[in-house]
Amino acid sequence: MLTPDDLDPGRLFAGFEKLSGLLIAVSGGPDSLALTRLAWRWRDAGAGVALHIATVDHGLRPDSRAEAEQVGRWARGLGLDHAILPWRGERPRTGVQEKARAARYALLFDHARAIGAVAVATAHHADDQWETILIRLARGSGISGLSGMARDQMFAGGRLVRPLLGLPKQALIDFCRREGQDFFDDPANSNPLFARARWRALGPALQGLGLTADRLTTFAGRARKAEEAIEAAARGFLAGAATLEPDVYDLRQNEGAPLAVFERFLALALARVAGAPPARLERLEALAKNLQMARQNGEILRATLGGCAARLDARGLLTLRREKARRRGLSVASASITGDFGGPLPD
Repeated sequence: MLTPDDLDPGRLFAGFEKLSGLLIAVSGGPDSLALTRLAWRWRDAGAGVALHIATVDHGLRPDSRAEAEQVGRWARGLGLDHAILPWRGERPRTGVQEKARAARYALLFDHARAIGAVAVATAHHADDQWETILIRLARGSGISGLSGMARDQMFAGGRLVRPLLGLPKQALIDFCRREGQDFFDDPANSNPLFARARWRALGPALQGLGLTADRLTTFAGRARKAEEAIEAAARGFLAGAATLEPDVYDLRQNEGAPLAVFERFLALALARVAGAPPARLERLEALAKNLQMARQNGEILRATLGGCAARLDARGLLTLRREKARRRGLSVASASITGDFGGPLPD
């Protein structure tokens, strides 16, 4: 049962008071409009953070532009600036939702940098978290993916914050109605063509079996504690194995490390070279296992993964280099691991 304190803006946005600017992603649904109104109250209560509103217009529905313009009117009614960010270019024939999601975050992070906002805020809530964990479980995600979405997370494009992550969707709908805030319903939310809609339809039955949002939130918290322990151990491995030569690691310094720690070390090391960890967790797991076996047997091993060439010599020195054919267009490494380790960009 929610209490009035659960919707207290000071509690929801705690820890974000020192942000020099916050860009709120608003689609026009009840979740993001509730986020807008709560952020507006938080700012006016003394937070003093500069707020900006942006709506990404994917152009996938005839009414999308008109809805984005209406969001602008609602934002300006609160004294907030608003920008419409159109997705330009040819639309893909397959994987539309995945590509639209990637475009959405690219547009938001680019706009945030342009206006001096240091983070993007989205309205992900407890129901989204429930769906995310189940979807990742079905995909065979690693421990990081099963820890769910984080309240505050760094991606390659920028910082993403989710102040509403602990609130159920119905609470946000009820809040908008009490505020007299109109909103739009996205038909994609109930379209069975999309995986999230199918999971959403299974919600009542799964929750009846005990897979409730509260229990999965508890599970995610425990997974996150395990994730943090692995990450800390892997960073210690990385520091201990580093040599004077860049991207050369002495594996003799960490003999007997658990496989999970070695896999994460390898992901971190590869991300330093290639700009991002490998997209396929199972391929990284296979390379980590092969490296450990080669090390135990004193063998030389050569392999490629994620745009990197790896070479382990008989002494136990692992050298990682960018593959020559992929040196151009090297991106800057993310401050945190994504993919199966940190989870993909959220819907």
